[in-house]
Amino acid sequence: MMRLSRCGGTPNIGVHASVNESLSLVAANSPPGFVSDIEEALGVETVLTTISGAFVIGSLVRMNSNGAVVSGLIERSELERIEKKIRVTVLPDKVNAAGNNILANDNGAIINPKLGAGAEKKIAGALGVEVVRSSIAGYGTVGSACVATNKGCLCNVNATEEDMKLIRDILKVEAKKGSVNHGSKHVGAGILSNSKGAVIGDETTPIEMGKIEDALMLF
Repeated sequence: MMRLSRCGGTPNIGVHASVNESLSLVAANSPPGFVSDIEEALGVETVLTTISGAFVIGSLVRMNSNGAVVSGLIERSELERIEKKIRVTVLPDKVNAAGNNILANDNGAIINPKLGAGAEKKIAGALGVEVVRSSIAGYGTVGSACVATNKGCLCNVNATEEDMKLIRDILKVEAKKGSVNHGSKHVGAGILSNSKGAVIGDETTPIEMGKIEDALMLF
């Protein structure tokens, strides 16, 4: 299922939530309609929360089916709330916006090359997958440059053939290029997706929706 949505007056919905196959962590100030869109399109349970008091959950959390990696700025009460639903690893690195700096599915992860060796080991253990360092389309913030599921990956339109091959090798899915929200290259900021569906920023054009559906194999 694909559904158009927005949160807090913006189509950059990927900033406000993080998802895996069964769970979504959603900004605590999200309107009920946005929460319903996530639950219905992705078939997940939702948990409303903040991270370090902030609502940019998608920028600060990366999850797969094995666990979640969160910013080191997380508060104890927030951590306890999330740990009731999924195993959580706190990222101590200075580059700790986990959602922006990690691209992952249940098969592998690609991380910002600026992350330290200790962070790389923690991410590998938390997500239970092989981890490699690389930029994509020239961006170290690989989690905002792409969106990946266990079925496919949509990349920033400037991704190279080498970038696409790396995704195929590490995430074990085909990668295709596209945009969201009427031309935005940062597709990770505009799409929430798992293998069951996608919630897409509501400024996305029909042509873009077709490419997203194809890349993420939502048919």
